[in-house]
Amino acid sequence: MDAMDRKIEKKGIPRKYIWIGVVGLFLLLMIVKIVFGDKSTKLNVDEEKFTIATVIHDKYQDFISVNGTVEPIRTVYLDAVEAGRVEEILIEEGSKVKKGDIIIRLSNYNLLLDISGNEADVSRAINDLKTTRINLENQKIQTKSLILDLQYGLRKLERQFHNNEKLYASNHISKEDFEVSRELFEEAKLQLDLQKQKYTRDSAYMITRIASDEKSIDRMQKNLSLTRRRLENLEITAPVDGELATLNPEVGEVINYGSRVGTINILDSYKMRAEIDEHYIARISRGLSGDFTFAGGKHTLRIVKVYPEVKNGTFAVDMEFTSAIPAQIRIGQTARIHLELGETEEALLIPRGGFYQSTGGQWIYVIDKSGNVAIKRDIRIGRQNPSYYEVLEGLSEGEKVIVSGYESFGDNDKLIIKNRKK
Repeated sequence: MDAMDRKIEKKGIPRKYIWIGVVGLFLLLMIVKIVFGDKSTKLNVDEEKFTIATVIHDKYQDFISVNGTVEPIRTVYLDAVEAGRVEEILIEEGSKVKKGDIIIRLSNYNLLLDISGNEADVSRAINDLKTTRINLENQKIQTKSLILDLQYGLRKLERQFHNNEKLYASNHISKEDFEVSRELFEEAKLQLDLQKQKYTRDSAYMITRIASDEKSIDRMQKNLSLTRRRLENLEITAPVDGELATLNPEVGEVINYGSRVGTINILDSYKMRAEIDEHYIARISRGLSGDFTFAGGKHTLRIVKVYPEVKNGTFAVDMEFTSAIPAQIRIGQTARIHLELGETEEALLIPRGGFYQSTGGQWIYVIDKSGNVAIKRDIRIGRQNPSYYEVLEGLSEGEKVIVSGYESFGDNDKLIIKNRKK
C-alpha cells in the first residue's frame, strides 16, 4: 500500500459512549426526581362532592346559639317534716294553690303516744311541785312554831337567871343554883339561834327547789308544745301561692322524715334554663345578655346564675327576662337563644363547616391559583359563632378553602379537582 492508499480514521464520540451517557443521564434524572420531587399523596375528587368558601375579612359577632327551656321563676319544694302514713290527698297535681292550703294529711300513732306520754309527765311534775310546796310550807311552819316556843322559854329562863343573879349576890341561893340557871339560859339562846339559822337555810332551799322544779316543768311544757306542734306537720300545706307542679305520694304510702313529696311552681314570672357546651364555660358569667324570637317578637334576657357542674359535656345557666314576658309563653316551651359573648370586632373569617370535625381546626384544604388543586395547609382557629370561625393564622383574605367534611379525603396532602367549572 502506497502513501496514496493510507486508511482514514473516523472522528467523533464512539456510539457506545453515547449510549452510556444517555443511560447515565436518565438515571441521574430519576435520582433527582426521587430525592427532590413532589412526594405528597394525591387524591382525585369531584368538585360536586365538597363545598368551597372564600376567606373574608369582616365584622365578627361573638355569640353562640343555645337551646333555652321556659321554667318558673322559682320552684318551692315540699318536704315531709314529719313521718307518717298518707291518709288523704286534698289537692291534685297541676292545680293552683294558695298559701296555707292543705295538700296532704298524714297520720302517726307513735306521735300521738309520745304526746300522751309527755302530757302525763308534765301532769306528774306539776303535782310533785304542789306536794313539794306543801311539804316545805309545813316544814317552815313547824320551824317557826319551834322558834316561838324557844323564844317563850328563853324569856322565862332569862328572868329566872336575872332573879337568881340577884339572890346569889344576897347569898340567898347557892352558887350551884345560880350556875344552873345561867347555863339553862345560855343553852336556850343557842337553841334559838340554831333554829333561826335552820329557818333561814330552809327558806333559801325552798326558794331554790321550787325555782328548779318550775324551770323543769317549763321545759317539759315547751317540749310538750313542740310535740303538739308536730301534729300540725301531719298536714302538709302550701308555703306559697302557685301551681302544684308535682305530687309524689299515694294514699296509704308511708312517708319518712325529709322525703320530697312535691314541688310548687311560682308563676309570678318565668326564666329560661339554657344548656351550653362545656367549651364555653370559661367565657360565661352573670350579666351576659341574649335574645330570642317568640310569637313574632324579640325578647331579651340576662344570665343571673351559672351552674358550674358539667354533665354530659354541657353546663346550665338561668336567664331572666329584661323585656316584657310574652303572654303566650308556657312552662316547658323551648327557644333558640342568641347569647352574646363579647363585642363585635374585625376579623378574618371562614364559614362553619364539617371540616372542623375532621381536623379540629388545625389544618384545611386551600385551593391553589389554578383552581385545580387543593393543598393541605396548617391554620389556627380562634373564636367561633354559629356562622363563622375566626382565623388567627395560616390564611389570607380572598383565598378559597374546602369547608365541607373531609371523611372521604383520607389523609392525602393534595386533592386533584376533576370537572372543575371554569
